[in-house]
Amino acid sequence: MPTITLNKKVFEKLVGKQLPVDQLKEKISFLGTDLEKIEGDEIVVEVFPNRPDMLSEQGFARAFSSFIGRKVGLRKYAAKKSGYKVSVDKSVSIVRPFTACAVVKGIKFDNEKIKEVIQIQEKLHVTYGRNRKKVAIGIYPLEKIKFPVRFEARKPDEIRFQPLDTTEIMTASQMLVKHPAGKAYAHLLEGCQVYPIFVDANNEILSMPPVINSDRTGKITLKTNDVFVECSGFDLKVLCRCLNIIVAALADMGGQIFEVELDYQRKKVVTPDFTPGEMKISRDYVNRVLGLDLGDDEIKRYLLRMGYDCSAGKAVIPSYRADVLHPIDLVEDIAIAYGYDNFEEEIPNVSTVAEEDKFEVFKRKVAEILVGLGMIETNTYNLTNKENLTAKLGISFECVELENAKNVDYNVLRSWMIPNLLQVLKNNKHHEFPQKIFEIGTIFKKSPAEETGVKEMDRLAVCVSNTRADYTEIKQVFDSLFRALDVEYTVTETEHDSFIPGRVARIGVRGKGVAYIGEIHPIVIGNLALEMPVAAFELNLTDLYALMHSVPDK
Repeated sequence: MPTITLNKKVFEKLVGKQLPVDQLKEKISFLGTDLEKIEGDEIVVEVFPNRPDMLSEQGFARAFSSFIGRKVGLRKYAAKKSGYKVSVDKSVSIVRPFTACAVVKGIKFDNEKIKEVIQIQEKLHVTYGRNRKKVAIGIYPLEKIKFPVRFEARKPDEIRFQPLDTTEIMTASQMLVKHPAGKAYAHLLEGCQVYPIFVDANNEILSMPPVINSDRTGKITLKTNDVFVECSGFDLKVLCRCLNIIVAALADMGGQIFEVELDYQRKKVVTPDFTPGEMKISRDYVNRVLGLDLGDDEIKRYLLRMGYDCSAGKAVIPSYRADVLHPIDLVEDIAIAYGYDNFEEEIPNVSTVAEEDKFEVFKRKVAEILVGLGMIETNTYNLTNKENLTAKLGISFECVELENAKNVDYNVLRSWMIPNLLQVLKNNKHHEFPQKIFEIGTIFKKSPAEETGVKEMDRLAVCVSNTRADYTEIKQVFDSLFRALDVEYTVTETEHDSFIPGRVARIGVRGKGVAYIGEIHPIVIGNLALEMPVAAFELNLTDLYALMHSVPDK
């Protein structure tokens, strides 16, 4: 967990209350953070990575003052309108496509405030920014910048400026091998033909994210009163949240926030946006999870103590909170406000003996049977890509896609298992044949009935590959498995575009289809550049297990 060092005097001034050291230690620990020490004017605490809004004196004091009842409820921040504009050039779309920006004025910077700004920037880089890969943050003295600012990309040797804390003008390529920050973050630009930069109206380069600011235009000093703040990365929502965390802290330092208009060519976006979120919160749900009997007024009171507002059965969530994704997150905060020390210890009325999950026992039995038949077990990723999952298999259906995939090779969740086994065969063509492999794993399908919108099931896939692999061979494996499981089944001729017509069947148990079995189509073999015929089956273990343990209809 990230550790932050708070200035005790600044912290207490922001809280608006001075507590005895013993009480301060107790309350900080009850807030859900790990207090390391209070020594002199320093408070050292560990903050959970899911609370990046607490990685500064201002953010931590905001949460703490609400928790102790000093300043409860939703903190409201607003950005004033301005004429500041940042144009986002299409050239950055292939390297770092988004930015969120703001201007904050009226901060009287001293050494302590500069130290605080550096700390929050560094801690957000490491945690929320995933070491600058997800978010890179730049804070600049406004007096040295002329608007409008451009966010664009140039070739490395076309980028020349004096990086922070140096006296030498360098090209981007030189910075990545000579400057300490360049060496540390060069891997984030590896393979890029162009690098992103911020440039002002005087053609002064402000920075090259995610690596380094300019020493001329990107360094806050004691003469700085107003700052330009930008966050750059790959997800605009994430950047806006990070920007809100920073500018809320700067506002708590005494600054006034001003909007910046971002011109994304086809659309315009204004940041920062402090519109709070909303989430339904059910009294029954809260009490069921916590084992309490809280009323609506009590739930509201506890939410106010954790910095929320609450009305009409909805929690109003601060725009700088990045950790509230599900009602259970609200329940956790209610539990913190209620006090874990106030939960009564209770011995259950039932006694239980731990045992292994019966479904896991069943899956292990299936694996052991197949190993006994000379099969080799494999283990592949849940993630794959649509081409390998559908196109190369000659089929088309809706996949569960990742919202923010970082790699085109792994951008969807698998919805069946055979494609992954075929990839294993493809990657092992250099080994001797026959090859007999299987895998038991989870597949994912869209389902509006599920809370997450995705239904998960366990499947078994088996592939055999050799010069004579056919329906008969794979059917023998299937027969052996079902005899060992003592399950009767039916076989019905069917069609499936991944299998050879007339050489594919649907397996049913008690009238429910549970498997496909057959010979993989030659077109699929060709699409995957396989050199041998393949026969395969895929079995829904979740459904089979349920059918095996259900009472047959009379």
